[in-house]
This record gives sequence, structure tokens and C-alpha cells, in this order.
Amino acid sequence: MCILLLLLAGAAPVLAHDAPTGWKYPFSCCSGMDCRPVQTKAVSEKSAGYIIQNTGEVVPYEDTRVRQSPDGDFHWCSVAGAEDTRTICLFVPPRAF
Repeated sequence: MCILLLLLAGAAPVLAHDAPTGWKYPFSCCSGMDCRPVQTKAVSEKSAGYIIQNTGEVVPYEDTRVRQSPDGDFHWCSVAGAEDTRTICLFVPPRAF
């Protein structure tokens, strides 16, 4: 029992990985492989919200998955980091309008 407690105490915490510009994707959005930067053309803005071009998914502007991007670029977090799955989080630059 004591050995198990020592092993658990020395275990490193699970952390999210870094965006290329150095900020950390939150663990709630990323399990080490779900998030990545995407080109501006990968996400469009329509009256209903942000449209993910790969999937056609609409993420409403007021959706809790929409986050302010710390580096001013789009970052998309999708299930298993796949190009054809649902959005976990979407980091967006400040809106111009």
C-alpha cells in the first residue's frame, strides 16, 4: 500500500499540449492531440455562427466551445484531432464587427 502511494505521489500530472506560439491548450479542450492551428479559410463566419469548413458544422457565436484565441489565430480542437469529427473547442481571433 505504501509503495502504491509513493508511486502515485510521484506521477506527473496530465497536461494539455502547447500551441505552436507557446500558450497551452486547456485540458478541457485537448487531451494532447485534439487541438491544432488552422488556416483562416478553414473557418468562416455566417449569421448562425462559425462554420467549420471540413465538416460543415455550425458553432454558434455564443456557444461555450468558442474561446478567445491568445495568439489571434484560429485553433480547432476536434475529437481525436480528426478532420471529420465534431468540435470540442474553437479558438477564434477577435471579431472585426
